[in-house]
Amino acid sequence: MEKIRSQFPILKQYIYANTPVFGPMYEDLMDWRQERDLDLLIHGTELPQKRGPLLEKTRSKIAEVFACKKENVALINNFSTGMNFLLEGLDSSSKVLVLDKDYASVNWPFERREFEMHYAVIDENIEDTIAEIIEKEQINVLAFAMVHWQNGIKIDLEFIKQLKSKYPNLLIISDGTQFMGTQAFSFQNSGIDVLATSGYKWLLGGYGNGFMLFSEYAKERVAVKSIGDNTASVTLKSEGAIPFAKYFEPGHLSGHSFGSLLFSLNFLQKIGFSVIGKQNEILSKKAKSVFGAMNLLETKVVNRKSSSTIFNIKGDDVLFQHLMNNGVMCAKRGSGIRFGFHFYNTVEEINQIAELIEKR
Repeated sequence: MEKIRSQFPILKQYIYANTPVFGPMYEDLMDWRQERDLDLLIHGTELPQKRGPLLEKTRSKIAEVFACKKENVALINNFSTGMNFLLEGLDSSSKVLVLDKDYASVNWPFERREFEMHYAVIDENIEDTIAEIIEKEQINVLAFAMVHWQNGIKIDLEFIKQLKSKYPNLLIISDGTQFMGTQAFSFQNSGIDVLATSGYKWLLGGYGNGFMLFSEYAKERVAVKSIGDNTASVTLKSEGAIPFAKYFEPGHLSGHSFGSLLFSLNFLQKIGFSVIGKQNEILSKKAKSVFGAMNLLETKVVNRKSSSTIFNIKGDDVLFQHLMNNGVMCAKRGSGIRFGFHFYNTVEEINQIAELIEKR
């Protein structure tokens, strides 16, 4: 792991617990981007014969890594844009269940449209609450962030799979931005119909890239309205020949941005998503144990059987500044201080954070 950590110069200066904001740059990716910038400098433009194949390699890699049909992978600039494209094609009579105080880019696009809205309060029993509301209100669309951006509560993947089995006509939409890259994940076995994510956090892809994964059922439920020159190549003569996912790609995409995502997917795959998942599980258990023993976590987080690697502790501006001044990169979120640990973090760093809190 030390060899991997050496790829991230920021880890030599700080305890970087801020991946929920941005996945840090690493040396091999920087080298690739600089070489590509040099190529652009010399040739003066992004050569289509290079950019096109690079985008398709990225699509293929996403399909391979996350077990989704290649034709059901859309390349998007960010989660929020993809989500709005999606909802423009969803029947306005849909009965939608979202999580109360979920990420704005999940809830707001629904709330700005004419859907019948229902809300589930996020607590230690969130899965039971979701199941009860779906049954009672005859919900036909469920949308949620896989991992909550503020408190780190992670929805049980097995529950989602069972839910889809029980309600095959329930359209399940998930924001994977705070989840994708933290462990191995198979879309085709998840029960999720639409998974959308930005790539600049746990996937370490930098800004300007993301993707959406679709089930066959999603293609039946959504009539996408977005379209543009990039939706259909010059070889496609009719709209009937356009793959569903391509409607989410109306404009030109950056080879630089999606090449960065491809590079990082290869980087993470080489480490091994199972290895990353095991390390993150160790970090999650350690952080929950340490911060829980210090009475710094919400009861609903402590009472969950398992957690993500995002934790929001009780802390004011003074403590936040104390941590930042002592080399801990974190974020103020809500009334607390949020940490996010990824595979390049260590249990020793969690202990160091705890010591700084105790000495404040």
